[in-house]
Amino acid sequence: MLNIRPAKLSDLSNIATLHAQSWRENYYPVLAEEYLASNIFAEREAVWQAGLSSPKPNQLVLVAEIDGDFCGFICAFGENHPKFGTIIDNLHVKAGSKGQGTGSHLLAATARWADKNYQQHDLYLEVLECNPKAMGFYQAKGAKHIASAIWQTPCNNQAVEFIYSWGPPINLL
Repeated sequence: MLNIRPAKLSDLSNIATLHAQSWRENYYPVLAEEYLASNIFAEREAVWQAGLSSPKPNQLVLVAEIDGDFCGFICAFGENHPKFGTIIDNLHVKAGSKGQGTGSHLLAATARWADKNYQQHDLYLEVLECNPKAMGFYQAKGAKHIASAIWQTPCNNQAVEFIYSWGPPINLL
């Protein structure tokens, strides 16, 4: 049974590990091989240590579990951008849990939170050009491509990213 709950500091290792693994699987075209092989876990762990230890007031981090086993997470920041609104900063689901509704339920829970707390704002995310599966998922959930930008990667590369948005009211299930 799928359970969505707020993340705790004790989820740090699971979140950092999945985040690093997801980047290895999806961002290898734009992230340096050395970074993916050696630095990524420590960096993601430091990011999540800070984010879970001292969360920003507008931050939401939810964890998905199937029968008590960690299978994914989502992170959002309300009113992150004056034009685009509330950002979904991360959404990652373990490979073995994809296609079971985990990502959809995490998105829907985040949309409810955003609609309740930041209802005058759109919900948006940035997805890298090298991740067409994610783009297809977001489009299937009703997201519209509204802009493009360049992401300066942690290993000093540049990557094209697309901004997708859902306008209020947001209903993702």
